[in-house]
Amino acid sequence: MAAQAAGVCRQRAAAEGLGSYQNAVKCLGQDFEVLRRQCLDSGVLFKDPEFPACPSALGYKELGPGSPQTQGIVWKRPTELCPSPQFIVGGATRTDVRQGDLGDCWLLAAIASLTLNEKLLSRVVPGNQSFQENYAGIFHFQFWQYGEWVEVVVDDRLPTKDGELLFLHSAEGSEFWSALLEKAYAKLNGSYEALAGGSTVEGFEDFTGGISESYDLRKPPANLYRLIRKALRAGSLLGCSIDVSSAAETEAFTHQKLVKSHAYSVTGVEEVDFSGRLEQLIRLRNPWGQVEWTGAWSDEAPEWSRIDPRQREELDQKAEDGEFWMSFSDFLVQFSRLEICNLSPDSLSSEEAHKWSLVLFHGRWARGATAGGCQNYPATYWTNPQFKIHLGEADEDQEEGVGEPCCTALLGLMQKDRRRRRRLGQGLLSIGFAIYQVPKELAGHTDSHLGRDFFCGHQPAARSDTYVNLREVWGRVQLPPGEYLVVPSTFEPFKDGDFCLRVFSEQKARALEIGAVVAGNPHELHPVEVDPGDQELRRLCEELSGKGSEIGANELKRVLNVMFSRRTDIKFAGFSIYTCREMISLLDSTGTGTLGPVELRTLWLKVQKYLEIFQELDPGRLGTVDTHDMRLALGRAGFSLNNQVQQTIATRYTGHALSIDFDSFVACMVRLESLFKLFRVLDRNRTGVVQLSLPEWLCCVLV
Repeated sequence: MAAQAAGVCRQRAAAEGLGSYQNAVKCLGQDFEVLRRQCLDSGVLFKDPEFPACPSALGYKELGPGSPQTQGIVWKRPTELCPSPQFIVGGATRTDVRQGDLGDCWLLAAIASLTLNEKLLSRVVPGNQSFQENYAGIFHFQFWQYGEWVEVVVDDRLPTKDGELLFLHSAEGSEFWSALLEKAYAKLNGSYEALAGGSTVEGFEDFTGGISESYDLRKPPANLYRLIRKALRAGSLLGCSIDVSSAAETEAFTHQKLVKSHAYSVTGVEEVDFSGRLEQLIRLRNPWGQVEWTGAWSDEAPEWSRIDPRQREELDQKAEDGEFWMSFSDFLVQFSRLEICNLSPDSLSSEEAHKWSLVLFHGRWARGATAGGCQNYPATYWTNPQFKIHLGEADEDQEEGVGEPCCTALLGLMQKDRRRRRRLGQGLLSIGFAIYQVPKELAGHTDSHLGRDFFCGHQPAARSDTYVNLREVWGRVQLPPGEYLVVPSTFEPFKDGDFCLRVFSEQKARALEIGAVVAGNPHELHPVEVDPGDQELRRLCEELSGKGSEIGANELKRVLNVMFSRRTDIKFAGFSIYTCREMISLLDSTGTGTLGPVELRTLWLKVQKYLEIFQELDPGRLGTVDTHDMRLALGRAGFSLNNQVQQTIATRYTGHALSIDFDSFVACMVRLESLFKLFRVLDRNRTGVVQLSLPEWLCCVLV
């Protein structure tokens, strides 16, 4: 229940602007200004209670407490490492990013690229921080996380060994901004070890809030060089790497000193006149800072002697330690993958930049409710979250080679918090999405989930390339104007996970989550509709309580279970006392906790109606209904519920086998009826909002 309440609070806060760069969310509720002022007033340097300088901050396995790699580690403040520590010396540069004993080169490549854009860097690394003025042993950084900016504070105690920083450090021994940035990012993800291994685009996106694309360099687009040049000019962040075929090749050297499975930053491109022909060059940077390419156009290669000396001097001045040039043709041969984080997503599709429209959705795959798996599982696929997008206007400037008017959109599906969950043994899920065109006959009628029949009869208009266990999968699509349904899913059903879905479109798009409307209109029964001839029910009640008397929960349980014990059309172990109390709560209009004869007969008819629905979804008479079918059952009972409520129902009423027995089924239906009835009574003005004091709220929910 606490999780649901926290989720509601987050949604309300986001609607009020919390999570923007100007009003970042305080990670773990820690406010930098407040904490720094407290430390300055008390004269005590900050010690972070949320990320203490202890073995748990290092990691959980390879860097776990007691592991050989953590022996001899001492946490020290910069003031203990050098006489005059500085936060930033001469501006943040790529040489400030040197890898230590942690496999997070992907992150370092992103940080190195970030230093190329001062405006972006200032968002992540706020100014006015130093070891001199207002120094209190506390620093802060901001990261983009799943649609919102988050402020993270850390103390400046850093892991060292033999008096040297163990992880990320600057070439300038007295500079510490990059080491503290790495610590803040480790805190955000749970530990330093959680940062081992990853894709550069993950760092790109968390530093910018941009959206990324990835290109297989074995099948590059014909205009890739132009796209790279344009992306660099637009301030986009670029990284590249060499794939490996086995773990043994990780960080192995090629014979020309490139490091496999290692993240490099792309920092520039240039065209030079080489012996009378135009040569395309690309500049890369190795976060290690020393190991460089030794092939053509490397630092001492003979090719440099055959270009204009002035251009050679200019390009040489632009290259720093760890940076090198190579021909673009060699780049395509040597490297496997290029990743680009677009700060304005249209920068790769149009010569004139313009602002795209962004739609952001948050969702969850929950076992038994909304974790339907991919199209290979038609029985459950339709229960995945569904989002409708209306692309009304075609792009102003159609791309070359596109015939009919189309709308360009860039979609990114990102799973949340998987790094933090590594210590729990939960890795990345295989995820993907499909896009379906909504037929004209269904346009405007998609407020409710489209069911299994729709997906069995329609193929996607577009989809992500493959289901893959990356934090984010993306796709650039060009579709005719119209309404589309986006279905994000895991590859296998019954996999729990949170996600966010981002849709960038060139023209403003209308979008909504399908099934977001919550309504309840169960059939109201009245005494005149009740068959008075059920002699068996009346006789059992009179035996227990006397003629005309009212019965409580214990008597109701005995009566109903006797009635159902004689039925052969349902496998049923009987109603629990909890369910019987829910039934009485629904129909008890006097507050006595009992039911009279008329109320009892009304209840009996309700139970009969619920039995009909239950049996429709249990044709094999197994005595259970699959939890994923509860959306159908609830619809037939008159309820329209959003994904969050469906997930709550699955959590509360589902058994271990992702099924619901008849007792839980009735308890769920009756509870929903009671809640909707209660809300209608309290919402006298029909505003859709009720206000209660704490005692009033407790009295309502405890009934």
